[in-house]
Amino acid sequence: MAGDLTTLPTAGELVTAYAAGTLSPVEAATAALDAIRERDAGVNAFALVDPERALETARAAERRWRDRAPLGPLDGVPMSIKDLFLTRGWPTLRGSRRIDPGQAWDVDSPVAARLREGGLVLLGKTTTPEMGWKGVCDNPLTGITRNPWDTSRTSGGSSGGSAVAVATGMGPLSVGTDGGGSIRIPAAFCGVVGFKPTHGRVPQYPLSSLAVLAHAGPIARTVDDAARLLDVLAAPDHRDPYDLGLHDGPYSRAVDRDVRGVSAAFSADLGFARVDPEIAAAVASAAQALQDGAGMRVEAADPGFPDPLPAFDVLWCAGAAKWLDVFDARADDVDPGLRAVIERGLTYSAGDYLAAEAERLALAVRMGEFHTRHDVLITPTVPIPAFEAGHDVPPGSGLSDWAEWTPFTYPFNMTHQPAISVPIGFTAAGLPIGLQIVGPRHAEALVLAVARAVERTRPSSDRRLPVPSPRSATAA
Repeated sequence: MAGDLTTLPTAGELVTAYAAGTLSPVEAATAALDAIRERDAGVNAFALVDPERALETARAAERRWRDRAPLGPLDGVPMSIKDLFLTRGWPTLRGSRRIDPGQAWDVDSPVAARLREGGLVLLGKTTTPEMGWKGVCDNPLTGITRNPWDTSRTSGGSSGGSAVAVATGMGPLSVGTDGGGSIRIPAAFCGVVGFKPTHGRVPQYPLSSLAVLAHAGPIARTVDDAARLLDVLAAPDHRDPYDLGLHDGPYSRAVDRDVRGVSAAFSADLGFARVDPEIAAAVASAAQALQDGAGMRVEAADPGFPDPLPAFDVLWCAGAAKWLDVFDARADDVDPGLRAVIERGLTYSAGDYLAAEAERLALAVRMGEFHTRHDVLITPTVPIPAFEAGHDVPPGSGLSDWAEWTPFTYPFNMTHQPAISVPIGFTAAGLPIGLQIVGPRHAEALVLAVARAVERTRPSSDRRLPVPSPRSATAA
């Protein structure tokens, strides 16, 4: 297959080519597998790659397209899946040495099941911090996942492997999870699109002990591709009691909605965050471009809530403590930071948890009221550029926990709102910058339409991603 997959084609372009007979799913899968073989050693995005199964799936898709009977709108598109989703036939080790790889792996999560039903070609599983517990991507099992724009920097996490795979052309799509920013953080750091839909829009099973915060959603290079993948993922599944059921899709049509007159509140700092000046200027400029170029009504406005980090910490750590039922989290080969989070979670009482849950619900009500005045909220995705890899917090920052450096993401896990990160440019050092769009619950279509308007009015850059090589990264 000719061309460089880091620039061409998107998932949408692939299925157009399949339908026209100018490209086959086998050629696309082979190109993606070649990219993994050539590039992954420099960034460490994959925990597992299965070329034989991928090509078998691609051959079946090729036959369907030849017979003009595709299973769905993304049949035959190569992609990856985060190693937190149960995937039949593959171990789901969650970045941990404490999970037994020899057990039976015969159940598909709802995400994996919908992908198979749609005919997508699963290339392998992407890396995650152990149990997906933090906003960067390293673990005791597979090491450090690195930022493709500068391999000395973090990819962000916890869906870091998925964001890196998409950014480097190792498949145009991936699926991640997001309990405090884990789709949007690495999307911003790696210069791709990451969408956390409304809680329950993408069903999950088995439910995490962090289920009150946990979302699943697409990672892609374009908003259109993210919408196409969400159409596949957002199908009901009886195994998730939070499942929202039928939705207002297809989302792939929503991206072209006219957003003239849509009201956007632009909050530079939510009233409490400290933001790197380069990022603040880029996001403010992109917000202004939505008014000047897309006809939206943009005004400065904060939602008016104090930093909810203390309540988030209780919900997060108490949920993490439940992982003691799954594996020996006090063992020497467990991430020390994860052990500390679990120990902190064990100190919280039922009363502490209920108080935090009450604060979460009050925050959701406040944001619901806010959206009676403003259709969407625009903020930076992350207030800092990607920092040195191998650290949970920026070295020298004086911070102690990962959530302290990502104040724009976790509040909207607490409120269950849809939120998307869209790339809008680069710092002077060449690191990607992301803009976040937050909408009311169930407003995926609106959020996608505004995100597409950002792409149109503020193209992120024509800058070419350097192809990572093993020599460009230090040892994990």
